[in-house]
Amino acid sequence: MSYIQKRGKNTAWEQALMRNLTSEMILAERLQITEARAKELRRHVEKMITLGKRGDLHARRQAAAWLRDIESSKNQTALDKLFKDLAKKYKTRNGGYTRILKLDNRKGDNAPMVIIELV
Repeated sequence: MSYIQKRGKNTAWEQALMRNLTSEMILAERLQITEARAKELRRHVEKMITLGKRGDLHARRQAAAWLRDIESSKNQTALDKLFKDLAKKYKTRNGGYTRILKLDNRKGDNAPMVIIELV
């Protein structure tokens, strides 16, 4: 975790945060979070999409080990959406599946905010 490793020593919390954000990003395709979290999240989301493009059983099990079992409003889990929808969408694209757009700083603590979305 190169961007947020200096925030503390609780690695279990950091890993759980990234797993939750990755699952939410796959379901919603767009999140508004801090810049440091977005840069770290990009690594995990792009790895999951690469696994989805592979599409074999081993890739599905690797993705299932990382993603949370949450459902969207369409009763579709993050794993299903990754292997059915996003794998087809990015079949011909070789990386660079996310985009980070900068916003104004957050009011309370002046943290730099961004929108991270799937291209």
